[in-house]
Amino acid sequence: MANKGHASIAFRKKDLNILKRFRKPHDIQDFLNSISYDEIPGTSSPRMVMEEGKANCFEGALFAAAALRMIGRTPLIVDMIAQNDDDHVIALFKGGKYYGAVAKSNTTMLRYRDPVFRSIRELAMSYFPFYFNIEGEMTLRSYSNPVDLSRFDGSGWMTTDENLDYIGDYLNTVRHYEVLDRRMRRYISGADDDIVRMCFSGAVAEGVYQPK
Repeated sequence: MANKGHASIAFRKKDLNILKRFRKPHDIQDFLNSISYDEIPGTSSPRMVMEEGKANCFEGALFAAAALRMIGRTPLIVDMIAQNDDDHVIALFKGGKYYGAVAKSNTTMLRYRDPVFRSIRELAMSYFPFYFNIEGEMTLRSYSNPVDLSRFDGSGWMTTDENLDYIGDYLNTVRHYEVLDRRMRRYISGADDDIVRMCFSGAVAEGVYQPK
């Protein structure tokens, strides 16, 4: 279990008033859904997400991990690497023996997952059918081991005004697992046009990856 008491010390009263609203993981997802998608490059802390009312996918995962910590969970994230698309990061939690996730995304289908998955691979693969670029190419290629963000407590990752891109740099050093073997790649088809339109409906255009 995460050290909730220690984690709350650096947050301001108005931040804690927001964080205290969350009783379960889906409450955190509702908050992320209610704020704007941040198309500007950079990585703000969870405190700055609350201050500015916006987040990109990485910032959303960091915020969700911090908020999960405040309700007694370990602040864990999982990195997903894509080909010809943006990477994605999710905040990991467990419901009993099973894994779920909280996430911010510029598309509609790469967000929350209920805790019904027996392994992190199962959880990651639940994103595969909806992980495509605007041309419908299926782009998810690997997922990482979980990263416990408490390793960055010394740099004040939850409340700092400084950019947190160094956490993203660290994710590049973590072991990742391929989701497709050579034979699978031969049979991957593109996403249905209707699903592509649905997933990108409401997306912030400036934040949508442009395939090469």
